[in-house]
Amino acid sequence: MNEAVIVEAVRTPFGRRGGWWADTRPDALLAGTVRGLLERAGLPDGMVEDLIAGCVSQAGEQGANIGRLAAMLAGLPESVPGVALNRMCGSSQQAVHFGAQAIAAGDMRYVVAGGVESMSRVPMFLDVTLGQGEFRGFESLNPKLLERYPLIHQIESAERIAERWQLSREDMDQWARESHARAWAAAQAGRHAELLPGPHAQAGRDEGIREATDPGRMAAMAPALRPPGQGSVTAANASQLADGAAAVLLADRDTALADGLRPRARFLARVAVGSDPVLQLTGVIPAARQALARARLDLRDIDWIEINEAFASVVLAWQREMGADLARVNPWGGAIAHGHPLGATGAGLMAKMLTGLEASEGELGMQLMCIGHGMACATIIQRQ
Repeated sequence: MNEAVIVEAVRTPFGRRGGWWADTRPDALLAGTVRGLLERAGLPDGMVEDLIAGCVSQAGEQGANIGRLAAMLAGLPESVPGVALNRMCGSSQQAVHFGAQAIAAGDMRYVVAGGVESMSRVPMFLDVTLGQGEFRGFESLNPKLLERYPLIHQIESAERIAERWQLSREDMDQWARESHARAWAAAQAGRHAELLPGPHAQAGRDEGIREATDPGRMAAMAPALRPPGQGSVTAANASQLADGAAAVLLADRDTALADGLRPRARFLARVAVGSDPVLQLTGVIPAARQALARARLDLRDIDWIEINEAFASVVLAWQREMGADLARVNPWGGAIAHGHPLGATGAGLMAKMLTGLEASEGELGMQLMCIGHGMACATIIQRQ
């Protein structure tokens, strides 16, 4: 089999919903990111053989195959196809997996894999709520499915995870404060080399990061879903709604070297798993174990762990199961601080992790994404 490698990985700064990118169409945001990726890598447009784009709410400005539309908007030759996929929060991480698999199979030599989400312009759940643009339950799902699985909102799943792993409100708020502190420190140190230049990149950071957090104000916040006094998940210890795009250039190693390009990382494991669809977000536990087993590694071998902070309870429950050193988990903060632009986050965390490995001179990185309906993705890369 051919060996798939990462040649380049970039992302936009993530903007708050209604913030930096609110006036930018998502197809244009992804197109600009693809354009920036290829220019940074120095790869001629005509050598790209596919554009695989993750996007969750595929409706409105994110409908009609945003992968192909972005390829055309980016000025790629008409010969470059594009596709959009939805593995929910793991969409652009899965796009990277699919691209790497196509290269390993010998079907392609260069693939752009990434994703986009404008939560300002395309409301979450727009594709399943008949144009209402807000979550109104599971009315559109097959009643037979709901008879088999009593599906619940992800916030309620996060609450049940906190209860099962005996995580307190204070535990989760403390992790949220740590996320912001780490993210602010990394931004102030100018660590984020993966950020593309642009109108918002001068800040060198994501819009949602806070320089300081107020423990008292956080503790006073009402639960996001449950009645006051009966829940622990709040807006402060959950990921921020955000806008953003990210893209990764994948290549066959031998082809890249022959073309004068430098591989920055190779894949040791690519995993997608299913898990309990009611708890939904615990799949990161079996995904991590399976990825480590495939790569024949121990968790202690991993230098940098990037796990999406959809909710603080997800990260902390995973840590209790795995016994991970939290100093190696989201060293530059996570989605609680920088936001979670659903379809873009997977590729964005890949770009961030690769930059982090290089900055810290680490060798091995593992990325984990919890996914709705009970799924998860895991990737292990080795810096070259």
